[in-house]
Amino acid sequence: MMADKGRRDFCIECRKETEYFLQKRDIVKNIRDKEFVFTITVAVCAECGEEMSIPGLMDKNVQEIDEQYRAAEGLVSIDDIEKLMKVYKIGKAPLSLALGFGEVTITRYLEGQVPSKEYSDVIKEALSSPAYMKRLLVENREKLTDAAYRKAYAAAESIESLFSVSDKMLSVIAYIFERLEEVTPLMLQKLLYFIQGVYSALYGKPIFEEDCRAWVHGPVYPEVYELFRDFKYNPIEDARFALLEGAKGALTEDEKHVIDLVLNTFGMYGGKVLEKITHNEEPWMEARKGYGDGVPSNEVLQKERIMKYYILINQKYGIGTEDGLRTYIHDMLAKAS
Repeated sequence: MMADKGRRDFCIECRKETEYFLQKRDIVKNIRDKEFVFTITVAVCAECGEEMSIPGLMDKNVQEIDEQYRAAEGLVSIDDIEKLMKVYKIGKAPLSLALGFGEVTITRYLEGQVPSKEYSDVIKEALSSPAYMKRLLVENREKLTDAAYRKAYAAAESIESLFSVSDKMLSVIAYIFERLEEVTPLMLQKLLYFIQGVYSALYGKPIFEEDCRAWVHGPVYPEVYELFRDFKYNPIEDARFALLEGAKGALTEDEKHVIDLVLNTFGMYGGKVLEKITHNEEPWMEARKGYGDGVPSNEVLQKERIMKYYILINQKYGIGTEDGLRTYIHDMLAKAS
């Protein structure tokens, strides 16, 4: 194996500074009378082949072993605990008390102490179920200040609202948030609509079950609107979605392919530009017939109608490719101008 260029340190065996490379090595450790095999990173001298002691590598090994041990035993990670504090807007001591632990328990866990399986399961349940977290908050209310209780309870209720939409919709939104740096509520609505249209045209079925409505500013999914209405025209920065970081893994390769197609094309434009495109598409125009400009409507944009329209668009442009979608977008913007 070749040495990593630029990586040099003192080799005790060679008695000089040499290049080294990093590789993985399995070690066996006994923890609480149980044997584990851990994979750690070691530095190997490029000249003599012996392992070298590199600054910072021991700390990395400790972290590797800790993460693998927790995964093997099904225990929460430090990242999980930090995520719990973030989404419920609660500090270390109040979280400890809310979960029914001692006041400094969470602090100790954040400093590296490994939780018991019992306490770990409580944390994992609170992380996955806002209803469970609400129950714990109520049970331990007398231990918390009114301010801490109200803030955490309100956050739990807000998180519950995420589950007003389908798992697939949540997975798509989580994937969009991961891929794009800035997404406003208006932009998100239009991207979801385009993803639904392109996917249904290519695969003959909708990607998610929700129906959108023909609102004044284009297609809108009301449930998603309610989730992010507080952001108005601002980019969405939502700590609640930290709970859904694994949700994007529930998407199939075909679904990811379509989302990537849409984000790499439609995703280059702001919400108002995307709105213009939808205003010149037949499904929205048909649903808005009889309504004047600016007059609210709640007409359903039927999934079947969206699919029918985009099948025709696919036949004309070949929207299974980015080039085809870009040509479609160019023509629709020319039509809107």
